[in-house]
Amino acid sequence: MVELGYQLSSEEHSAPDLVGYARRAEEVGFSYAVLSDHYHPWTHRQGQSPFAWAVLGAVAHATRRLRLGTVTAPIRRTPPYLVAQAAATVTTLMPGRFFLGVGTGENLNEHVTGEWWPPSEIRREMLEEAVDVMRKLWAGGTVEHFGRHYTVDNARIYSRPLEPPAVVVAATGADGAEFAGRIGDGLMAVSPSEELVQAFEEAGGRGKPRYAQIDVCVADDEAEARRIARAQWTAPAAIPSRLLSKLRVPADFQAVAELVSEEEVCERILCGADPDAHLARIGEFVDAGFDHVHVHQVGADQETFFRFYERNVLPRVREL
Repeated sequence: MVELGYQLSSEEHSAPDLVGYARRAEEVGFSYAVLSDHYHPWTHRQGQSPFAWAVLGAVAHATRRLRLGTVTAPIRRTPPYLVAQAAATVTTLMPGRFFLGVGTGENLNEHVTGEWWPPSEIRREMLEEAVDVMRKLWAGGTVEHFGRHYTVDNARIYSRPLEPPAVVVAATGADGAEFAGRIGDGLMAVSPSEELVQAFEEAGGRGKPRYAQIDVCVADDEAEARRIARAQWTAPAAIPSRLLSKLRVPADFQAVAELVSEEEVCERILCGADPDAHLARIGEFVDAGFDHVHVHQVGADQETFFRFYERNVLPRVREL
């Protein structure tokens, strides 16, 4: 049976609000949540971007059952030895409830170091080495690593969990899914693609969890939902993926977002409060082979979403 999760959108909400939403997600029946790790929001209008690892620590103590993951890039802004320590600490705070989602990052967040932003092939190479470094550190003992991209000199993590966190790898195409199957403990995606799942499984991912995110905007009036969706989430929803990795600052994303129509945005974001439509969208991912689907509610009004899913969607998930 598919598990439903909730997306904690750090680009749109403050740290205290995110902690409250995680608690609320647990109350209404979501089994897990995923927290985005950004240095900048996509646009100035979104207006938030708290430090993900501080939020994770707070959520660990605000919840009791909710499993929690993040999507972070342990390649530059937060190097792998630092992410390894942070992930180990969070896992000790919520044993058995944390997984580390990783990806190759966005220029939007990573350019702040002032270093060259490499193409995707090199970033994938960096991520593979980073995951290797983190697993060595989680295994215990002193680590010396002199690789192509990272140097770790006599490092040891003392505060370690009994079991290290699973590493779930984000992918957008078949090559990325193959990469995730080869080095990861799970797959994370945003499109209901059987090709992705097949590539993941054939590369070693068979039997491992497959996570996917869907974007929705629940409001009492569909026209209002469509307006909110375009105002708040045009950049990540409708800007071509090859541009997402090149644009550098929120103002760039805002400028491109102005060129995208409401209709184009709403092709990607499910707007309105029709339970059958929401179940059908989730079902697309289930049919493609995903067994975990986390739902992102666009905009400031999260409570309307929580009530809607608690009453009209979560009780019917078994139908899928």
